[in-house]
Amino acid sequence: MLFVAAAVSGGLLLVLTLRRPDGKHLVNATQATMLINREDAVVIDVREPFEYVDGHLPESRNIPLAQIEQRLGDLEKRKEAPVILVCQTGARSSDACKKLEGLGFTRVHNLDGGVAAWRAAGLPLRKGAKK
Repeated sequence: MLFVAAAVSGGLLLVLTLRRPDGKHLVNATQATMLINREDAVVIDVREPFEYVDGHLPESRNIPLAQIEQRLGDLEKRKEAPVILVCQTGARSSDACKKLEGLGFTRVHNLDGGVAAWRAAGLPLRKGAKK
């Protein structure tokens, strides 16, 4: 009976992992670092400014999710370049990925787990507004 329960739960976990709706856009902290260092990826933090100042990825720019379309001019020249979208946990940045992809951006990525995962990986965060 335990074997059957383990097999069923393992199978369900596998199905959920493979059918993750935004899986094609996800990058982990290591992959994001490689995109930043090797391909000059731009990092966009879609959290609100008060969240951003509490700790953000180095060199990230703050464009809140609600302002993505209004501030498209800031990103227009990066349509073919890698863009990494970040929020606290990855949920809002997933929505931002879909928006930018719909607007013609070809290489959008969502940081899996967001700033929380970046912090958990022991990677640096900066505080305050970007100058």
